[in-house]
Amino acid sequence: MRIGISTGGGDCPGLNAVIRAAVKTAVVDHGWEVIGIEDGLRGLIEPNKLITLSPARVRDILTRGGTILGATNRGNPFRFPVEQADGSVIEVDRSDEFMQRIKDLDIDALVFVGGDGTQSIAWRFAEKGLKVVGVPKTIDNDLAATDYTFGFDTAVNIAMESLDRLRTTAASHDRVMVLEVMGRHAGWIAAHAGIAGDADVILIPEIPYCVETIAAHLTRRRRAGISHAIVCIAEGAVPVDGDVSYIESAGAGTVARLGGVGHRFAHALEQHGDFETRVTVLGHIQRGGTPTHFDRLLGTRMGHHAIRLVADGRFGRMVNIRGTTISDVPIPDAIGQLKTVPPDGDLVAAARSVGIHFGGRDSSGG
Repeated sequence: MRIGISTGGGDCPGLNAVIRAAVKTAVVDHGWEVIGIEDGLRGLIEPNKLITLSPARVRDILTRGGTILGATNRGNPFRFPVEQADGSVIEVDRSDEFMQRIKDLDIDALVFVGGDGTQSIAWRFAEKGLKVVGVPKTIDNDLAATDYTFGFDTAVNIAMESLDRLRTTAASHDRVMVLEVMGRHAGWIAAHAGIAGDADVILIPEIPYCVETIAAHLTRRRRAGISHAIVCIAEGAVPVDGDVSYIESAGAGTVARLGGVGHRFAHALEQHGDFETRVTVLGHIQRGGTPTHFDRLLGTRMGHHAIRLVADGRFGRMVNIRGTTISDVPIPDAIGQLKTVPPDGDLVAAARSVGIHFGGRDSSGG
C-alpha cells in the first residue's frame, strides 16, 4: 500500500511523534510506502509539496516540537483561498482536483492529523470515496470524542511554569499579574495551569466574569494582608453581558483571530480599584518547544493505532483515548461536539475549595 499523512490546522507539540510512529509502523510492520503531504492539504494542490517518509527521514524527530510536514489552517480544499487579479481573495471548491491528485499518486488511504475542522474535512472526503483515518490534535483539548489530545499537556506545563515565574515578581511589586493563555471556546489550559500554578483567579469562556466581583475579592485579600495576585485568563473568556475579544476578523480561507482579552480585563480591573496590573500574553509560546513525556507517548500510541486502522480496513474512524486505553470512534461521532469545562464539575469545585476565584457574579466566583 501507499498511504499519505497530513498535519492540518495549527502546530503543536507531539505532531512529530504521530508522524514518526505512523511511518515506522507502516514501513517496518507492513512494508508500505508513506507520502508526507506538506503544509496541511495544500501539498496535494500546490507543486513540490510531497516527500517520501522513511524510518531514516523521521529519525530524531520525537523530541522536536511542531511538525516536519508543516501545517496550515488555510488549506481546506472545499474552501480553498484563491487570490484574484485585483488582489481580492475568494474561496473555491477544489476538492475534485484533490481527489484526482490522490488517484494520480496511487495513494490508497490518507491519515488526517488535526482538530475538529480537519476531521470535518476528512469526513467530507470519505463521503467522496476516499479511505481516511483521523488522529485528533488540539492543544485546547476540546474534542468531546477523546479524553486527551497531544499538545495539551505541554501547553499546560508551559503556562504553569510561567505562572510560577510571575508569582515572585508580583509579590515583589504588589501587583496583579495577568497571564493570557490559549483557549478559544474551552478553558482547559487556563483551568489546569491555573490550578497547578496556584493562580488566585481563573477566567474561562465557560464562566462569564464580572470585574466588580473580582475587584471586591482582591480587595478582601488585601485587607487580609495579601497585596498581590495572579490571574490566569483564557483568550476566549468573556465579561458578563460582553463579547469575545478579536484582533482580526475572519476572511476568505481564514478564521477570526482572538486576542487582547488580558489587556481588556487588566484595564477594566484598574477602573474598579487601586490595582496596578501587568499583562503577559503567552500566545504561540504554548505551541512550541520540546513535547512533554505525556505528549510524546500519546502521539506515538495514536500514530501506531492509526496505521492499525488502515491495516484492518477500518476507515472513516478517528483515534481516541478513553482513560488509559487507545481506541477509535466513527469520525461523524467525533466532529462538531465541543468539550468544555463543566462549571459545576469536580475540577472547578476542587479549585474553589483551595480558594481560587472564577470571576462569576456571585461572591463565590460562580
